[in-house]
Formats: sequence, C-alpha cells, structure tokens
Amino acid sequence: MNSRESDGVAAIQVRGARQHNLKNLDLDLPRGKLTVITGVSGSGKSSLAFDTIYAEGQRRYVESVSSYARQFLERLPRPDVDVIHGLTPAVAIQQVASARSARSTVGTATEVHDYLRLLFARLGTVHCGNCGRAVTADSPQSVVSEAAAWPEGDAVLVLAPVALSQRMSWEEQARDLAHAGFTRLLLEGEVVALDPPPRLRRGAREVAIVVDRFGWKAAEAARLAESCEQAFRRGEGRLALQRGERVAEKRSERWECSNCGAAAMRPEPALFSFNSPLGVCPTCRGFGNVLTFTPDLIVPDPSLTLRQGAIDPWARSWRAIFWPRLEKLARERGMPLDAPWSRLSAAHRKLLLEGGEGFRGAIPFLERLQKKSYKAGNRFIVKRYQTALPCAACHGARLRPEALLVRLAGENIAAVAKKTVSEALRFVRGLEFTAREREIAGPVIPELESRLGFLERVDLHYLTLDRLTRTLSGGEAQRIELAHALGASLSDTLYVLDEPTVGLHPRDTDKLVAILKELAARGNTLVVVEHEPMLMRAADHVVDLGPGAGEQGGWLLRPRATCAASGA
Repeated sequence: MNSRESDGVAAIQVRGARQHNLKNLDLDLPRGKLTVITGVSGSGKSSLAFDTIYAEGQRRYVESVSSYARQFLERLPRPDVDVIHGLTPAVAIQQVASARSARSTVGTATEVHDYLRLLFARLGTVHCGNCGRAVTADSPQSVVSEAAAWPEGDAVLVLAPVALSQRMSWEEQARDLAHAGFTRLLLEGEVVALDPPPRLRRGAREVAIVVDRFGWKAAEAARLAESCEQAFRRGEGRLALQRGERVAEKRSERWECSNCGAAAMRPEPALFSFNSPLGVCPTCRGFGNVLTFTPDLIVPDPSLTLRQGAIDPWARSWRAIFWPRLEKLARERGMPLDAPWSRLSAAHRKLLLEGGEGFRGAIPFLERLQKKSYKAGNRFIVKRYQTALPCAACHGARLRPEALLVRLAGENIAAVAKKTVSEALRFVRGLEFTAREREIAGPVIPELESRLGFLERVDLHYLTLDRLTRTLSGGEAQRIELAHALGASLSDTLYVLDEPTVGLHPRDTDKLVAILKELAARGNTLVVVEHEPMLMRAADHVVDLGPGAGEQGGWLLRPRATCAASGA
C-alpha cells in the first residue's frame, strides 16, 4: 500500500505560515509530486520552502532521536507556522557546497569512493614495494587450487623452512626435529637423511625440512592440503614447494613478498580511505599537500641586499637579534652585505636559507617558531612564508604508500580517483573478472555504474572524482546532491531544492526535469524554488508568491496545477 494512502494524507498541508514576510499562508502541496514555488526575488519563496517546510521536517526528525544523538545533528529553530500535516522526512539540496572539509571530494560526497574502496580491498592485487611482484597471503586451500593446473606425475616436495637457533648446536636441533617426526631435509638441492645430522655450510641460518614428498595427481589434493598445513605451522607461516627439477617456490601465510620478504599490508576498505588513520598519508595527513617554507616568500624582493632586509623574517622585529649574526657570518665567510640577493653565490644563498655549521638559517629559524605554534604571534609569522605544495610522500594521492601498491586492472585507487566521471565509468565497465571474482564484485559494480551514470545524467561528466567539493560552484554542488539522492534510492522523502537549473545550458534542462520526475515517480515529494519556465511547465503544481519583495511580498497569488498535471 502506498504510504500516502496508509497515513490518509495526500498532501502536505501548511496552515498559518508567518515565517519572515509570509502573510499567514494556508496551502496544500501534493505528496509524491513535483511542486515549483516561484515569484520575484524577496517574495518569500525560500522562507516558505526552506525556513518553514524543511525546517519543520528537520526539527521533527531531530526531536525523534535520542538526546545523545541530538547533540551531533543540526538543530533548526521552530518556524512561525500554526501547523503542518502530512510532512515526511526532509532533505534540503541548496546552492552551496555543504561540506567544508578539505578532505571531502566528489567521490566521497557521492559514495563512489566508498564502493571503489570495497572493490580494491576485495579484488585488488597487492604488489611488493621493493621488487614489484604480486603479494598474496597463501593458504593450504590456495595451494590446492593452484595445483589443479599441475601436470600429473610431477614429483612434489613440501618443505618447511626452520630457523636455526644460535643457542643450541645443530646436532641438538636435528635430534629435536627427528623426535618431532621429520626424517629428511633438502640440502644444496639434494634430499638427505636427518639422522645422522648432515654437515651444514658455515653460517647457515635455516634448513629446509621435507614435510612430505609424493607424485602429484588430482587424488592427492587432500594430502597436499594436510602437508601444507603442517609445513605452514612448522615454518611459522612459510613453506616452499619444489616440483620436479624446478626451483623451489616460496609461499607465505603472511602478507609479505615471497621473493624478497618485504612486508605488505592486508587490503581492507579502511586502508584506501584518507579519512581513516589506517589509510591516511602520515606526512600530509590526508590533505594531499603540505605547508612548506618557500624561498620566494622568505626573500620576496631579490634586488634587495642583506643590509636592506632581503631576508624578510629577519628584516622586521627580529632584525636587532639577527643583524649582528649576519655581520659575523659575513666576516667569516666573505659574504657581501651590500650586494643584491640575486647576485649572491648559490652557496651563500643556501647557507642563509638552510643554515650550516654554527649558523641557523632562515628556514630552521621558522621551523623552530612553528614548533612553538601555541603562541598566536608565531602562527601568524610562520604562515606568511608557507605555500601549500604537493606532498612529496604521496604526490597528492593522500594515502599511505601501502594503499598505492594495491592495483586493479593496472591502476591504483588514486589513479582512478584522478579520472573524470566519464573515464571512471568506462574503467568500471571495462573490468574483466573470473567467475569467482564476478561473484565477489557482484553487489559493488552495479552501484558504481549507477552512481557514476547519475553524475553523467546531471552533466557532471567533466568532474574528476578527487575534485574537492568546496571548489564546486553552487549549481555543481546541488547537482551532486541530486545524483546522490538518485543513488540512495529513497522513497516517501521530501526534497527541497533551490534553483537546480542554475549553471545549466537550456538544452540540459530537459535532463534535469527527467531526473526530478524520476525522483517523484519513486513516491518522493519535490518542492523546488525556481524561475525557469521549462521546469515550471513540467511541474505538477505551482505556487506563485508576491506580488512584490519584502513587505510587499509573502502573499499567495496562484496555487494551481500545471498543464503537465492536468494533461492539457
């Protein structure tokens, strides 16, 4: 049963609205329909849509949650209205970039980045940071799955690497291994008996114990799994497999490179989030850039001499302290005090900026002030000479190095985030998976295609996923919220929008109208503040406020159904 029928209210009934300049308005807005509120600027459109209808819906929602949760939610004042019936949960989509965080991007705002994190965590391939080889955490089951492709008849050796203790003799350790049931080891390519203990090469640190040896055939899969389990246990998470005359291949239950032993991290969604302590770049803390002292700001005018105050931090209140030091340095190093900065030698400029033996340069001086940033004056001085430069550790990717070593179809998640919406959609659609991988990716791929497709539909195909939301225009921010609303698949929700056609070419307005109609078709109620005639003609209901602005506005001129609603 439709929710509007179940609660017996087919319209949002507003009675006695007096917010700001509204003149005690009584009106009904049909639920599950598209309503446009229009009128001259200052006639009370936003006062009715946002400050009355949305504010009351938000206030009721906040009052319905616990007092603990209430402290984290935006609390709006009660609007000046007698009563509103039939109000559903409300969402406001305004012409502002709602997120002010320097970490918020197009990808995070639309949850595209969240689904990419899932995809890379479940299906990405970890690579070694040293040798570049793929890193996997092996298991007895994965070895058995790999063995399905082995030719039958191959001689298989399952080996466990055992570290030698420096506190016991080799003979004692060999006796302990024999008591544990092991009878052979692989020594210099030959299988030799453990009793009597064979002679090891000088400086040997580990031996390869033969856990099992047999001729491979499919019927031996259970035996292989049991032998690998025992080898992993004895080898502390490591084993080696030798087939025939081939070189022994290392396997590890740990997340480490089987070739060079370099440690790796198990991929999980939090590893790919620059809002998570696990995934954030430790250098830039997830911002992608670092405030860095730059010579151009420290020496703003290279035509000045040291005597004239070429080094700006020392030309102000600190001059009395640093001028005697500069004079002493000039005498010791033969540095001219009356030559323009641009004519000083590169060695002298480096010494003055970076410092040297017995002299603290301008940059170390500023870094020392930065450590005392609890003083407001120091913070002011330091920021004057800093510029935001791309982080040298992550190169603007904002993630720790281990996250960037995980690749999917040859790309890491930062490279995918640099793509435009259209390029990212092509990347997702071009991914090829095995049957097992397709089963894992099943729920994620449709969500990614859906959300990226909605961004294309609202003509944001040119935005990159790593674009900061605070750099978006009002129209772009609003259309991102629209695309997010479509992707969220909510129903029986009130959406209040503020001129969504701003920034759109007239030929694209039809696409926006189709999106709004699609939201309404899901049972949502849309209240749109708008002047665009095309959107007004497509609306199911129009509310006209006026006739003037300010005190001359706030009157209900014409609540009516449009041609689209009447079918005319």
